[in-house]
Amino acid sequence: MTTTAPALDLRHGTQRVFAHLLASTLTVSVVNFTVWFAVTFWVFLETRSIMATGIIAGIFLAATSLTGIPFGGIVDHFGKKAVLQASAAVSATIYLGCLGTYLLVPAEEFRDPGSPVLWAFVVALMLGVITGNLRTIALPTLVTLLVPAPVRDRANGLVGTATGVSFLVTSVLSGLLVAFDGMRSVLVVAVVALGASLLHLARVRVPSAPAAAPSADGGGRGIDLRGTLQVVRSVPGLPALIVFTCVNNLLGGVFMALMDPYGLSLVSVQAWGLLWGALSTLVIIGGLLVARTGLGSRPVRTLLLVNAVLWTSTMLFPLQASIVTLTVGMAVFMLLMPYAEAAEQTVLQRVVPYHRQGRVFGFAQSVEQAASPLTAFLLAPVTELVVVPFMTDGAGARTVGPWFGTGADRAIALVFVVAGLLGLVLTLAALASGPYRRLSTAYLTAPRAEPAPHAEHAPAPGPHTEHAPAPAPGPRTGDGLTGPAPDPVPCAAA
Repeated sequence: MTTTAPALDLRHGTQRVFAHLLASTLTVSVVNFTVWFAVTFWVFLETRSIMATGIIAGIFLAATSLTGIPFGGIVDHFGKKAVLQASAAVSATIYLGCLGTYLLVPAEEFRDPGSPVLWAFVVALMLGVITGNLRTIALPTLVTLLVPAPVRDRANGLVGTATGVSFLVTSVLSGLLVAFDGMRSVLVVAVVALGASLLHLARVRVPSAPAAAPSADGGGRGIDLRGTLQVVRSVPGLPALIVFTCVNNLLGGVFMALMDPYGLSLVSVQAWGLLWGALSTLVIIGGLLVARTGLGSRPVRTLLLVNAVLWTSTMLFPLQASIVTLTVGMAVFMLLMPYAEAAEQTVLQRVVPYHRQGRVFGFAQSVEQAASPLTAFLLAPVTELVVVPFMTDGAGARTVGPWFGTGADRAIALVFVVAGLLGLVLTLAALASGPYRRLSTAYLTAPRAEPAPHAEHAPAPGPHTEHAPAPAPGPRTGDGLTGPAPDPVPCAAA
């Protein structure tokens, strides 16, 4: 006798609420990624400075690392819906102010890579983008709240699909908007889209989990870093996973700093944006595969194996100065990225108490991203000032140049190859380690806590409801919305 694996049901109950929140988060992610990609493209085209793009990447990564812990405290302390609304409202306000600045400041001010006006504009835009990270931390806690444990890995796969959709739209949109209208249309689209997202979210009613009972972790409010550290240390192997991802991101900062200059050295900005858009369909496919099949019983092993494949690809694609090999390497990354992200989220959702998940996700984000700004800030100047001369008319050009190639683009390629080799060695060492085995055991033995009502039942009105009480029972009771029931959100759109 065979049993059917559980499946997501996005048309009813709390899973329907999750689908609407995922669609809302998708919209906001498209806006923020478009602003981020566009300002990077635009600054490079205006200034032609590799160092400038590296500084932008460093600003993003440093701000992500510094805000993870306080953002996690905000997610745990306030209602999830309020957090989502505040994130979109603050970003929209910042973008509106930046639009006014862009229209009033002479264009010549933005062409000097040393212009204080340029960098004040960039920093303000990045603050708007970073505010969207509140949603990044809140969304996996909403998976725990709204989706039953047996299908959370599949819901995390849909989160990966939404990431792919956002990349697809973002890559095409940002490249075309920058090519034809600079930053003006980017900011107009951002303000309008965020306003529409706020209107949609106003109709969605998000339940809260019952208040957590006092626990040994201290149960503190606010940031409570001490209690969060206690929770992390209490899970065997979890500190090692966070450290592994931190070192992994140290190497991953290479791509944040150098991928756009490398790609733009091979093709035009329009072609680069369209290529990213096309490849983003593979993130959608990867996320849908996770949503369809899940991650199996050992998601920690899945996470490490995927990293091994990704770093191997990173070593191979730069060996030739070809947009074809670059495309193949990026395709592998895009297809497998949802597996890695869903695996880490599924592990944390299982082994961390729900009332602590915002702070633990935020803490993990801060620690895991802590090294990346160092890479991004240092690597772009080092590449431009040291590696480029080394591969243009220096020793590198004379020794490996005859078969590897010379020039600025091959200097960036050499950095990619070295990063890929180091990443592969790190991943293989992690697979052979004791903390990996302990965390796998902790995941298998952890209870499947259910902080929220089952998906087929509407959340009960009362003191734990974050929005208005549920309407009187009727044909729409349990859809998680107020007013007339809209059309169901399809999986692909979510």
